[in-house]
Amino acid sequence: MKITDIRLGMISVPLRVPFKTALRSVNSVEDVVVEIHTDSGAIGYGEAPPTGVITGDTTGAIIGAVNDHVKKALIGRDVDDFEDLMIALQGCILKNASAKAAVDMALWDLYGQLYHIPVYKLMGGARKSIVTDITISVNDPDEMARDAQNAIERGYDCLKVKVGKEPEKDIARLSAIRQAVPAKTCIRIDANQGWTAKEAVRILNGMQERGLDIEFVEQPVIAHDFDGLKYVTEHSYVPVLADESVFSPADALKIMQMGAADLVNIKLMKCGGLYNALKIASAAEVYGVECMIGCMLEAKISVNAAVHLACAKKIITKIDLDGPMLCSEDPILGGAAFDEKQITVSDEPGLGIKGIEAGKIRYIPV
Repeated sequence: MKITDIRLGMISVPLRVPFKTALRSVNSVEDVVVEIHTDSGAIGYGEAPPTGVITGDTTGAIIGAVNDHVKKALIGRDVDDFEDLMIALQGCILKNASAKAAVDMALWDLYGQLYHIPVYKLMGGARKSIVTDITISVNDPDEMARDAQNAIERGYDCLKVKVGKEPEKDIARLSAIRQAVPAKTCIRIDANQGWTAKEAVRILNGMQERGLDIEFVEQPVIAHDFDGLKYVTEHSYVPVLADESVFSPADALKIMQMGAADLVNIKLMKCGGLYNALKIASAAEVYGVECMIGCMLEAKISVNAAVHLACAKKIITKIDLDGPMLCSEDPILGGAAFDEKQITVSDEPGLGIKGIEAGKIRYIPV
């Protein structure tokens, strides 16, 4: 099975409601789709969201990386030479993790198709289904409480609440949500780098003292501040999850060695795909650090790849793969079944993606 072409396209999927964090506000998913074509007729699918404010990867950068660098490294090569393909992909251009992630998952898709096995079984096959949380965007306390109630009515029992935009309002936001949902509801929060280390400790300890019962906080300080992250981990009543601080297996390893966080978030768009994500999971197994699997604001192709990883590895104990459920429609054919909080992986070969609905993708001319 030889690679004959790599095609790029754009999809646009509207959201149910605007997605708001401490860093951005978004109304729709606008992603680059990668199709790797082969001489056997098999097609591998990948996807990358342009999330410049987090990854630095814009639409133009993703397209340029694939067209100008990745194609030269991969076209004409055999899918069965999988390790060499992965090394070539990671080495053909520096950084550009989102572009690499999209191509990486398309290669895994083809490799699974070649051997007629789903990717999650190739990587470990720990389980067939997982349960995700759902994100509550930053808004006024009353609106966030209503969004939380709506999520509970849809069957969710774990909420990931965005905070960090206005530190002094965050306790009011969490209080309103905690009062609006059943006491047993799991609440985890994501500050998206919104606080300083000392500010984070003060706010988090204040939340717990008020009985808000926070499961953990995601990325309370700016990404490069590993020492600040460690300070929060050591002084906060709330466990700390490293997210934007983890852009590579090396980052994850350093955080684990420092004891800078209690948990580590794996995101394909930050680490460059499944190949590197498996390295983070392996390091976590060695250090005994539980992982979360997360996503950016992505449609189903890339989140589906993350589902396969989550179903492969038991060290991944926290699931934040709600991207497709935040969308108002799903133009992607095949892949995992998303039934609100319950996600079931497909047993089709590869990643199980069959294509995209007619008229829903705009191909990019070379």
